[in-house]
Amino acid sequence: MPRISEYFTPFTVNVLFSMGAGVLLGWLIRGKIQRQHILKAQEAAKSSMEGSSSVMSDSGEYKLVLVVRNDLKMGKGKVAAQCSHATLGCFKKGSRIRSEWLKNWEMDGQPKVVLKVQDEQSLLVLSGQATRKGLPTSIIQDAGRTQIAPGSKTVLGIGPGPAYLIDEVTGDLKLY
Repeated sequence: MPRISEYFTPFTVNVLFSMGAGVLLGWLIRGKIQRQHILKAQEAAKSSMEGSSSVMSDSGEYKLVLVVRNDLKMGKGKVAAQCSHATLGCFKKGSRIRSEWLKNWEMDGQPKVVLKVQDEQSLLVLSGQATRKGLPTSIIQDAGRTQIAPGSKTVLGIGPGPAYLIDEVTGDLKLY
């Protein structure tokens, strides 16, 4: 029976070590090149938007706001589901009417803020203000299968859009 030392001659060990070092070095270089490519793409996207105040906010921040009706006394799970519906609605509308805002929001980490209003009328007023400013909006009406009456307007999504523009509409609201 051959001994292991017969297979691992100094030449074999050098070849294996060199191959391992080459693979490791390749992974490190590949990772660095990919990071540089991503950073260049992000810089190019942001610089192409500079100088256009209708696209970038002063701080460069984008967000999406979800406004929940407080008078419906929805459970936590119900609020989470309704906010999810509003987020998806805003994402779809944003991709159609403000794709550049959507891309910037995604690059900013997709920040979302949940606020509250007291009643449906307040929700509708905010929706009108946001629409007049050109912000994507989505009002969610409940199907009425669980806690809420059918057709109740539960959540308003606003954005994604420049934070300063959304704050002009929702800046005086309290966190949910």
